[in-house]
Amino acid sequence: MPEFVPLVDTLRGGTLECRHFGAVAVCDARGRVLAHAGDPHWLSFTRSTLKPFQALPFVQAGGPAHFGFGERQLALLCASHSGEPMHVQVVQGMLASAGLEHRVLQCGCHVPIYVGDGVGPAPEQVDERHHNCSGKHAGFLAWCVQQGHPLDSYLDPGHPLQQAVRHAVARVAGLPAEQMRSGTDGCSAPNYALPLSSLARAYARLASGDADGEFGASFGPLAQAMRAHPELVSGTGRSDLAFMQAGRGDWVSKGGADGVQAIASISRGEAIAVKVTDGSKLAVTAATVAAMDQLGWLDERQREQLRPWLAEVVRSVRGAPVGERRAVFRLQRGG
Repeated sequence: MPEFVPLVDTLRGGTLECRHFGAVAVCDARGRVLAHAGDPHWLSFTRSTLKPFQALPFVQAGGPAHFGFGERQLALLCASHSGEPMHVQVVQGMLASAGLEHRVLQCGCHVPIYVGDGVGPAPEQVDERHHNCSGKHAGFLAWCVQQGHPLDSYLDPGHPLQQAVRHAVARVAGLPAEQMRSGTDGCSAPNYALPLSSLARAYARLASGDADGEFGASFGPLAQAMRAHPELVSGTGRSDLAFMQAGRGDWVSKGGADGVQAIASISRGEAIAVKVTDGSKLAVTAATVAAMDQLGWLDERQREQLRPWLAEVVRSVRGAPVGERRAVFRLQRGG
């Protein structure tokens, strides 16, 4: 079995210009590989697809009820948000509920994603709340406040919070915690590398919601919040917003940096995990849509809704068509 296969090709003037390699795993909540392209067990850092599972210690401990968090706040726990006013407002409310100032966030700050996406002008001031991971970090800190643990070291891998996250992720993925490889994400939080099949399994469990025998009390509200507020999980014009809107309540979707995407179907009890090795955002969304279509997830209306994310036409700055992009893989059934 090859580790990676061509997933998406880009042609300019009829000549191959880029070939994006990667792997796809389709699994159910028991971890059975239902279909794949390339190696479904390829080890990949999960990046921001990990966020719903990083929220588990907080949700399992009754944190949302303790601080009065509703669906909007739960969505932000799982978000890679665009830093739009609607996102910053919710994050600020989460911090205020925990009695914290935004400077305690250790995610750093960057120009809001919505600015780079051309959604609107940059705010006069940018701070940690505009960071796409600030909702996750606000949840981290709220857990520390609730449990009485130190705030200044909450990102240290040895901190009780991060130890709780590591063990929760291992249980969801069905892996020994001590064997999970760790690294540091762009927001300075610990992150874990999982086989794609384990990531797909985790998302199938998340989408099963209340039915999950171990984490149902947490997966139910987390998955519901993501589906109810996809605009908070991502932002204006973003792929996760488009995917969950097209899913009409059936899909739970979360992308991650450097070419990672996970998406689950509640009704089918299965999930897809995709890794594009060169980290291309265009290629990973195109491969995800193609995988959903090959699995029979899409009706004609959904196909049309998601056609822009296939990015089939390559255009010049002036908008003239200069090439084409196409998915070139076929899923193989079974493991």
